[in-house]
Order: sequence, then C-alpha cells, then structure tokens
Amino acid sequence: MFDHCLYFNTAALSRRLEREWAEAFAPFGLTAPQGFMLRAIIDRPGMLQSELAAELAIARSTTTRALDTLEQKGLLERRRTEGDGREISVYPTAAGIEIKVPLNASAGGAAEKIRKILGKEEFADAVLKIRDVRSALE
Repeated sequence: MFDHCLYFNTAALSRRLEREWAEAFAPFGLTAPQGFMLRAIIDRPGMLQSELAAELAIARSTTTRALDTLEQKGLLERRRTEGDGREISVYPTAAGIEIKVPLNASAGGAAEKIRKILGKEEFADAVLKIRDVRSALE
C-alpha cells in the first residue's frame, strides 16, 4: 500500500538505522544522537553550539538537551566565547577524547554492517541520494 510513499519508507528506514546505531553506542552509555554529537565535538573542538545544531540538522533546543546529558556524563564542557558572552563553544573533556577511537570504531562497524548488506556502491549511492533529497527539502 505504501511502497511508493517517501514518508513511510524513510521513516521505516530511520527506525531500522536507529536500532543499529543505538546498539553501536550502547556500550558507551550513549544514544545514537548523543554518539554522533560527541563524535562531531571531538572532531571540531570549540565549535559553537549553534554550529553543532546546524551540522547535525537539529533544533537548538534539542542540541541543548543532548549537550546537558553529555556534560553530566563528563564527556564535554561548554564555555562562553570571549567575543560574545551569549555564544557557547563546546569542547570534549579528557574522558570524551579517551573514547574517540572505540566510539568511531563502533559507529564504523554499524556502517560496515549495512554496507555489507547493500554493497559498497549501493551504500554510497543511497547515502548520496538521501542527502540530496534532504538538502532539496531544506
């Protein structure tokens, strides 16, 4: 009935992928969104909270809640910027940096599992097409 429905198919895909990455980040006590957020912060220490929200394509309020949790876990810290005290920069803590390699490996393992199912070229093509659709609708 919904074979040609973009919403139905992407929502079903999203739920399936959420389970894969939830499993990948569970050993670190993180949800999939928290895991991706921490990975972004580790890769770009000092990015503004607003830049992080844009990078992850999520609302600023969602970013704030996730950052609160990651900060409570001791994985990041927020600092007011020198130029504008209203802006917040986000930095990984030593504990956050310490799990970088295993966190990335676990996320990579989840991606590799899907890549093996789809095939390398089909996987890359699917990611590109989905990104293009997302960009067109923004």
